[in-house]
Amino acid sequence: MALCDSLPALLCKFPALSDSTIRAGRKTIDDGFRAFVRSYSSIIDAAVQPLQVFLNFLERLFVTSPWPIILIVMLVIVYLGSRSVRVTIGTAIAMYFIGLFGLWNDAMVTLAMTTVCTIFAVLLGIPIGILMARFDRVQAVVNPVLDVMQTMPSFVYLIPVVMIFGIGKVPGMIAVVIYAVPPMIRLTNLGIRLVDKEVLEAADAFGSSGWQKLRNVQIPLALPTIMAGINQTIMMSLAMVVVASMVGVGGLGKNVLGAINNQFFTVGFLNGFALVAIAIIFDRTSQAFGKRLQKHSEVVHG
Repeated sequence: MALCDSLPALLCKFPALSDSTIRAGRKTIDDGFRAFVRSYSSIIDAAVQPLQVFLNFLERLFVTSPWPIILIVMLVIVYLGSRSVRVTIGTAIAMYFIGLFGLWNDAMVTLAMTTVCTIFAVLLGIPIGILMARFDRVQAVVNPVLDVMQTMPSFVYLIPVVMIFGIGKVPGMIAVVIYAVPPMIRLTNLGIRLVDKEVLEAADAFGSSGWQKLRNVQIPLALPTIMAGINQTIMMSLAMVVVASMVGVGGLGKNVLGAINNQFFTVGFLNGFALVAIAIIFDRTSQAFGKRLQKHSEVVHG
């Protein structure tokens, strides 16, 4: 005899809403969302136009510039950031093989997208992280939002973004920024909160205002942690590029998606290798730069 046969029906079946009620509620929300998008589509397009222009400019710059110039500039940036000959040589070898297999242009498109997404994530994340560090109420409000953003499946971000902005590079960029900005916010908040209280008391004793303490004490001491946030933001941007290719973002992510759809093992492997190589270059450079900042901070305030 089944267990449910001896129990009240209410205990065996969850008292869910009826299908018609759920469908009506979903239809109301979806229709309202579409009506909102139709009503404000011109304002939305005007708001994202600067993003489109900036992304197109950077992408054109990376793709159309002679590859030796791009490679030299990249190696100079990597060396200045890491101060490591080994990392610089590794970057040169990785970029050489990316070009050798005909992936240079796609890598440049991905590099442009990652650069723009990282810039906007940093510009958005640092001020929010500072506000969270200075005001506990802001932290109480923002933390649950960040929890949702970090646990939500990445594909879900594409649904509202596509409904509002349509298909294209800018919607993909917005989805990448939403996915990548939480670590930037959290680590900025953490870095500022971890500044030694005695240092802040000394700044107060010298008559520093709140802005002066933030600019001259808290942000410099929190820079290593903020750099860790930038590192994580870059990694998450590169990880999201493949998913964002579903809404029109080109580059290596589009090639990986095409390889998955058509079961092209070699194409997927080569483009995945290129993404991993770019990720390792960014990771090693930003980590080395963060360690140098930490050592400098320890010497100055030590």
